[in-house]
Amino acid sequence: QFPLGRRLPCDIYWHGVSFHDNNIFSGQVNKFPGMMETVRKITLSRAMRTMQDLFPLEYNFYPRSWILPEELSLFVDEVRTTKDSNPSWKPTFIVKPDGGCQGDGIYLIKDPSDIRLTGSLQSRPAVVQEYICKPLLVDKLKFDIRLYVLLKSLEPLEIYIAKDGLSRFCTEPYQEPTLKNLHQVFMHLTNYSLNIHSGNFIHSDSVNTGSKRTFSSILCRLSSKGADVKKLWSDIISLVIKTIIALTPELKVYYQSDIPAGKPGPTCFQILGFDILLMKNLKPMLLEVNANPSMRIEHEQELSPGVFENVPSPVDEEVKVAVIRDTLRLVDPQKKKRKDTHLSFHTYLLIFPTQLQSLHAGGAGMKDKQHKHHSLKLSLKLKFYLKLGLCQSLKQVPEASEELPDAPRSPEAALPSLCLKQVFPKYARQFSHLCLVDRVAALFIRFLGVKGTTKLGPTGFRTFIRNCKLSNSNFSMAAVDILYIDITRRWNSMGIEKESGMCLQAFVEAFFCLARKKFKSLPLNEQVLSLVEFCEGHLAALPGKRLLWGCG
Repeated sequence: QFPLGRRLPCDIYWHGVSFHDNNIFSGQVNKFPGMMETVRKITLSRAMRTMQDLFPLEYNFYPRSWILPEELSLFVDEVRTTKDSNPSWKPTFIVKPDGGCQGDGIYLIKDPSDIRLTGSLQSRPAVVQEYICKPLLVDKLKFDIRLYVLLKSLEPLEIYIAKDGLSRFCTEPYQEPTLKNLHQVFMHLTNYSLNIHSGNFIHSDSVNTGSKRTFSSILCRLSSKGADVKKLWSDIISLVIKTIIALTPELKVYYQSDIPAGKPGPTCFQILGFDILLMKNLKPMLLEVNANPSMRIEHEQELSPGVFENVPSPVDEEVKVAVIRDTLRLVDPQKKKRKDTHLSFHTYLLIFPTQLQSLHAGGAGMKDKQHKHHSLKLSLKLKFYLKLGLCQSLKQVPEASEELPDAPRSPEAALPSLCLKQVFPKYARQFSHLCLVDRVAALFIRFLGVKGTTKLGPTGFRTFIRNCKLSNSNFSMAAVDILYIDITRRWNSMGIEKESGMCLQAFVEAFFCLARKKFKSLPLNEQVLSLVEFCEGHLAALPGKRLLWGCG
């Protein structure tokens, strides 16, 4: 563990929070640059809306969303229009602060006028979504699913999904929202960090009962009642792949900015937490994506008023240890280099403590309990190493000095089969048509011009237009400049970033506008595809693939 920064080079570097914790110039790091920004509620909603515009039927797993404050009037108008055309429609909406986590600041409303404007939405923007009123219930309780997804590589895209996840339950029997129960968070919000404070929360030593269970236990229960569990898993896999396809364009812009081509830098991988809600008809709906999911394998237990002790959580241990162990097996840099499977254990030591110190039980703040807690800490740590398959026998147990055991000679033989299942590129053919925005982002990156930037300047935009032969008598370069200024000014006024220039989302909007102008009679996705192919064709025909820079 290196709290003040890395001292030694290593193969794998495990960050506690984000990619920018420290400068890294080689090896692999467990975070992608820009991931935290990309999965924030507003950015995620924008990315999903873009895909819903292109492929409405393919992306109907994400609730209809509006961004506050910029779309408040649009939200009010759309709700009023829908109510006028369908008087029986009585919706509920959920408001989520953009930077909120663990249920902080989330509340339900029945009407747009109920949005809390105090504290200024400008200082704390939010997303408002249609609330899913008919979720699947188990034991009369609402629950969500936390699935762990490994994004092993961005280019080429490689995605793995854990075969098991967590089911996190509300602690009060569910009723459809009414004005009387809107504020009952233990009924409507599945966040573990909220429900843990409920008097009805049940800690269980079984993975099949309690307020937190394994997802596999829910699947077994559904299967016993005749549900098509295979189709459900297929739908979940589709949801995950489509979501990551929607996120990759933005991630690639951040990646080329932080690790420009030709500059020394690490490769990246990342474990993501997908929060999914099952509807009554077993349709999975995406709630959000967490860039830094908790890897704690213990929970707090109150010994006496105000005094808590950390005790192991069998459910968390069952799922999370396997996810981390198999992530390391998949990214192990020595696997390709060696003929025998000798594990470089010291490399892994540099990985764990920063992020996984929460895996080890801490003290309860009582001096007479210190020895007990230290023993518990070592016990949990040993249990974790054994779970990972990194200790061969009890002779290799870390002593009080916590020195580490020698590595087993053939660790792979002693480990269980992988809990992470590859879903991409395995199923790439089924989803390749959805990568349209990815191709638009490739054009955007190509014309950025300056390494390390994420914004396209006016010269770069004009160069894009000129090289792709998009200007003509009906669309002059003066009109190009007006388009650039109008769209860029509006996006910059939203306060997305302080850096001037055209961000990727603004470029995508401009590109869609150009596609509509040029291919008027086609549906939007075909318009965009036609323009992408048109641009790629002209760029491929450039002599020596040389870009023609300049305004003149």
